Amino acid sequence: MTEDAKNAAEGANMPSGAGSDPGALSSDEKMWAMLTHLSALSAILTGLGFILGPLIVWLIKKDEMPFVDRHGKSSLNFQISFAIYGFISFLLIFIGIGLLLMPVVGVAWLVLTIVASLKANNGEEYKYPLTIEFLK
Repeated sequence: MTEDAKNAAEGANMPSGAGSDPGALSSDEKMWAMLTHLSALSAILTGLGFILGPLIVWLIKKDEMPFVDRHGKSSLNFQISFAIYGFISFLLIFIGIGLLLMPVVGVAWLVLTIVASLKANNGEEYKYPLTIEFLK
C-alpha cells in the first residue's frame, strides 16, 4: 500500500474536522444542514412544516454538528420571517396590494429555500436576505 493510500484510509476513520483540513465537513454534516432547509418544503403538504421541519432537524443535530446548528438557526429565522411577511401580505389583500405581494413572497420563499439547500449541500455558509434574526 502506498503512503497516500495509507493516509487516505486513516483519514476516512477520523471525525469530521480532523486531519489535514480542519474545516472539512463530512457528507453527513452537509446532508443534515441541507435537510434543515429542505424540510421547510414539507409546508407544501402539511401547511405547518415550514417551521416544524427545520426545528425538528435543528433540535436533533445542533449539539453534534456546529455546521448544522448554524444552518438550522438560519433556516428557522428565515421561515419565521417569511411567515410574518406572508401574514402581512394576506392582510394587505383587503386593500389590493396583497394580491401582488402574496405570489412574490411565495416564489421568493421557494427559490431562497432551494438556494440555501444547495449551498448547505456544497458545504458553504448561506445568509438569507430579508431575514429577521430571532435565533443568534
